[in-house]
Amino acid sequence: MKKERRKKWRRWLLELAVVLLVVWGVQSWQARNLPRGAAPALAGRLLDGQPVNLQDYRGRPVLVHFWATWCPVCRLEAGAVAAVAEDWPVITVAMQSGTETEVAKYLEARDLRFPVVVDPDGRIAARWGVRGVPVSFVVDGSGRIRAALVGYTTGVGLRLRLWWAEVSPR
Repeated sequence: MKKERRKKWRRWLLELAVVLLVVWGVQSWQARNLPRGAAPALAGRLLDGQPVNLQDYRGRPVLVHFWATWCPVCRLEAGAVAAVAEDWPVITVAMQSGTETEVAKYLEARDLRFPVVVDPDGRIAARWGVRGVPVSFVVDGSGRIRAALVGYTTGVGLRLRLWWAEVSPR
């Protein structure tokens, strides 16, 4: 009986390892063309009119999150991004999602509160190598990209990456 249970656990752990390896491989392949090293420039105006510049966040990790109002995966992830924004610096970029007024109405209708730069023509996204959404970058306190994630990411995953960028020297 003990031997069978041990065998079952080994098989379960092996299957879990294979799934994690496949997920990691897919993530790596999807993020292969995203920038590495120094983060590209990001400056603009938030929906509330305040100027924002990624350079102003030096010293602490920041989440740079690209999303769109028309993206169903972004809708699923939005609550997690809003929760992370309560504890960590976050800049989101609404890519090709309409005017500032339209994006503001979208956020208000969903009771979402996080800093948003509207990128109606996709210029900011192009500078960051973003071709689809959602895409998240964790930029460390020295302005270097520490993680680039394509697709749905959990709030726990984002928080862990931000924490790791804060505590681990590069």
